[in-house]
Amino acid sequence: MKDSANFIPIINLVLVFIPLTAVILIHLKWELNIKTLIYASSRMIIQLIFMGYALIIIFNNKNLFLSSFILTVMLLVSAWIALRPLNQHRSKLFSTALIAISSGAIPVLALIIGLVVQLKPWYAPRYLIPLAGMIFANAMNSVSLCAERFFSEKNSEKNYIEARNAAYKTALLPLINSFFAVGLVSIPGMMTGQILAGVSPLLAVRYQIMVMCMLLSASGISSAVFLELMKKKAHSPVLFKKIHLWFEKLKKNSRFK
Repeated sequence: MKDSANFIPIINLVLVFIPLTAVILIHLKWELNIKTLIYASSRMIIQLIFMGYALIIIFNNKNLFLSSFILTVMLLVSAWIALRPLNQHRSKLFSTALIAISSGAIPVLALIIGLVVQLKPWYAPRYLIPLAGMIFANAMNSVSLCAERFFSEKNSEKNYIEARNAAYKTALLPLINSFFAVGLVSIPGMMTGQILAGVSPLLAVRYQIMVMCMLLSASGISSAVFLELMKKKAHSPVLFKKIHLWFEKLKKNSRFK
């Protein structure tokens, strides 16, 4: 087994954009909006290139304050992005999303680095940042799905409990599906990366079990906290009137009738 993953030349990497171009062409043929797709793809490339260079610097500087600062920025950004489905109301709900993600992600991250992996020092960026990134990103996605579905249900005049339950199921559905599929349909990303890097498949399995559990736990807790925090706001006529009008505007502007 090789000690590291195979090197990918730039010219080879360019080939992966062929199927992506096919998706763009489908959008054009079906007269769908391709701006978001192109913007997201471009942003992904720029962010990853920047991250690659940044991580080289960060990994070579085991600094408590630097690691803490990076985690703080990641939390703030994840809370902001989580509210993307409710773009016009981000400022009103930002603190709610931040508290929710922090409540679910930070305790799980602390458990993983302190007791499961037992990092020494705990702020070792080579391990801390990738683990935090996975936890924060999944909590962010779950809160995002949760928020969109919750307000959509409330917009359909459902009561709080009905809206809460529907939103919570929606938030966890992708992760629960991945639990059913793992090992049968897919080999998860972290396990694949470790195997390609030469790690024993049995050790990779242990890490993947840890990852799957930590992602579902952080996402489930974050979504539950968000919905509990929305209980008081669920009775705010001003907020929900504005969001109702916003949803109605989206329906009118939608291509789908």
